[in-house]
Amino acid sequence: MGVEAGAQVARSRALAVLRIRSRALAVALLPAAVAVVLLAGGSSGHLVGGGWHLARWITSVAALVVLLAATGIALVVARARPAMSPTVPIAEESALDLYHLVRDLADRLGVPAPSAIALTPDCDSWLEDRTHPANAPPAPEGRDEISGVRGLRPAFQGQRRRTSVPASPVLVIGSPFLWWMRVAELRAVLAPVVAGTGPSAHPDIAAARRFVRGLDAAVAVAGAPQRGPASRAALAGVGWVARVLLRGCRVHASEMERGVAATAAECAQAVDYGLRIVAQEQVGLAYAGWDRLLTRVALPAWRMGRWPARLDAGVVAALTELSRRDRLAEGFTSRLGERPACDLLEEPGLVDEAASLLAARLFHGGPAESGPDWAPVDWQEYPDEVVDRKWRTDAARLHRVLDTLESAPTTPEPQAPDAPTLSRVMTHLTTPQPPATATDLAGDEHEHDEYEDVASERGEALAAGLSAEVAREEAATPAGGQQAPDTSLWDDGTLPLFPLQPPRTGRELLADHVTAMVCCAAMDTAGATPGLDWLDGPSLLLNGERAADLGPKILTLIETGDPTPLETWLRTTGVRPEKPVRLV
Repeated sequence: MGVEAGAQVARSRALAVLRIRSRALAVALLPAAVAVVLLAGGSSGHLVGGGWHLARWITSVAALVVLLAATGIALVVARARPAMSPTVPIAEESALDLYHLVRDLADRLGVPAPSAIALTPDCDSWLEDRTHPANAPPAPEGRDEISGVRGLRPAFQGQRRRTSVPASPVLVIGSPFLWWMRVAELRAVLAPVVAGTGPSAHPDIAAARRFVRGLDAAVAVAGAPQRGPASRAALAGVGWVARVLLRGCRVHASEMERGVAATAAECAQAVDYGLRIVAQEQVGLAYAGWDRLLTRVALPAWRMGRWPARLDAGVVAALTELSRRDRLAEGFTSRLGERPACDLLEEPGLVDEAASLLAARLFHGGPAESGPDWAPVDWQEYPDEVVDRKWRTDAARLHRVLDTLESAPTTPEPQAPDAPTLSRVMTHLTTPQPPATATDLAGDEHEHDEYEDVASERGEALAAGLSAEVAREEAATPAGGQQAPDTSLWDDGTLPLFPLQPPRTGRELLADHVTAMVCCAAMDTAGATPGLDWLDGPSLLLNGERAADLGPKILTLIETGDPTPLETWLRTTGVRPEKPVRLV
């Protein structure tokens, strides 16, 4: 599809959306038009009689009701704030080179330049329409869009005093791209995105987008909780009408956006096309490294109440490590000698910190600002502040559950809690036990098939107890933390918006806790140290080397009840399982 063909498709579909809007207006005006005809006929003496008089009253009342309802719906659609992606705003004075690159790219493409630039903690880039009056930038008041990170000016937040509305879309760039990509690669990747400002400036396309976004916002307003019965009843009708109109617009809006995307892609063909093919490989690599960094490295820290403050810098280390391990990625590290795109920022460290806090907010539901229970952590401190603390916290939880199991009334011989040793855990997992305790702590919340991969019934009981204990701790500490003064970007009740992983099963929790106990024993009795692996997260270092073969041995103990592989490993590494470990 060429530029002209794509633009024609986009314009024709935009007109189709606007025709649906016109038909809705015509339907709303139809009773009023009939009432006007009847009234005019009565005043001219043509439509007289009791029947016509009654018809005039009925149509006039109906027209008034329909007009009032249509006015209310139109006001909701026009005033409802469209959904806006949570981002880190980048002021022009803090990224002069980046703004110059984008504007130069827009000039080469012959399209309007984006009105502003913002970053998102994800591997994607897009244009976002923030022309709605509610999305106008507030007057400076010293607040941050992402609270807790100093130095970033607020942008596009709903407050009373506002400046002018952005005239063109905002360019949202994935923050990992700035740190991993080189300047030329970033320009090549952004070319088709920036080219989208051209079609966006067309009046019909802009009007159709505003209409669809208004309908979507009206549906969200109608479905918002915490409203009175009268408001819910009134908004239910608004929501129904908005959903009907959205269903009618869906196909045309999708085709319009496809036409816009095709037009932008064709327009960008003339700018850095050869380099874009190479840069797309970096997009895939960045996505793989970013996902691995979040799930393996950042998530354990977030669960401990710490948020890594340099996630974007960490993705470079993760991708460099991936390049070293994976022969398919060989050659990518040679790019690191070129100028990184993050050099286009005046203070990349401050921006990285803001993006890292937003990532924790979106993917984990962490608080909006730092505090005693939600503090940043540097990569140099990660092994001691996160890994060591995580293992000892998990080991302490494991022994608390063991203490509860061994002192439960269903236990034949309740006994005093034993010392926190690895031998105690291994003995518990390899000793038969009547099945009565398997559901003692879990109650009705945990089904037996959740623990079917655990060898012994005592292991099932331990997995159930750990699941219940973790659930109680999470319930006692809400993930969202303190409510931010302005929650217009998102509702704290819906956080995290993008959970990284489903809740861990009982078997996974048991494996994690037994692994933590083994690592604690290795650190306290064999001189091992906690470490950070950029691709696999927390790791145990023995004589400076990563112990990569520990996981299968622990799974063998849990799933089959055979401690032999783990005992062999303990003897080889000099770990003494009978010695107590230090807990937190």
